[in-house]
Order: sequence, then C-alpha cells, then structure tokens
Amino acid sequence: MQYPWISRSDRLLDYLPTVGKLLDLCEENYHLLLQLAPQLYRLRGVHASCRPGHMDLYLEVLEQTPYTTVVHLTYYFSHEEDQRADPDALLRVYHDAQQIEVISLRQKALPIEASYQHPSLYNKWKINVFLSKWLSFCGMQGHRFSEDAQFLTKKHG
Repeated sequence: MQYPWISRSDRLLDYLPTVGKLLDLCEENYHLLLQLAPQLYRLRGVHASCRPGHMDLYLEVLEQTPYTTVVHLTYYFSHEEDQRADPDALLRVYHDAQQIEVISLRQKALPIEASYQHPSLYNKWKINVFLSKWLSFCGMQGHRFSEDAQFLTKKHG
C-alpha cells in the first residue's frame, strides 16, 4: 500500500540525524499525538476515530501511569478472513518529557526494517519520521480521540 505523504518524506529519510534532532522529532511526535488525543493522559481502553471517506483510526490505551502512557495506534484493513493492522504502532508517551518512544512499528509503506540494525540512530530516525508523517496525515483528515468515543468491547486485534 502506498501512503499519500511518502513523497514528502523522501528527503527526510536521506538526512543524517543527530541525537538532538531525533529528540526534537520525538517531541514533535508527542505534540502531533496530543492534537489527535488532547486528553490522552485521561483515556482508558479502546477508542475509534471515524471520519467519512477515510479509514477508521484506532487507539488503545494499554497502560496509564502518572508520567507515561503506552498506546497502540493503527488502522485495521479487512483481508480475506481476518483484520490486518497497518501501520501498527506501539508507543510509549512520556508526558513529563513531552516525548514519544516508538516501542514497535510495523508497516508496509517504507522500507524501515529492510536494513534494520538494532538500535541504530538512523533506524530510530526513519521510524520517527514515518510516525511524524502518519500522525500529521491523521490530523489533516480530522481524526480525534476523546473519552466520549470509547469502545466498550474490543472489536479488533
């Protein structure tokens, strides 16, 4: 699958990152996620953001502590007999530091894992660039999560 923001990220993937620039990008991702879920620190359970003409976006709060939140963020695509999550991100959100750590990210659009060399700075950069573009894209589509939109039963996963 090809995502609409890929062409804009080409130059960012060629950029030689530094630790400082990576931290700046993780902070940018934190603010982008909070635009999607302004009350993230209060959310519990599974939430869906449904926008007409767009894929439904799902956010599941897996862990909530005073300073961190662990979330699963994904789209679900119907594929033959099951649901496939893509992109499929597991994120640790540090509210006190205003940073996001990507715990895992699976997706088909960018060759992130093709040359994976754990835990290289460049690979962390690529993953966070992808996350930044995806979060921006979701925001442009008008996705939002609130306490009112919680699923009472887990529908996917």
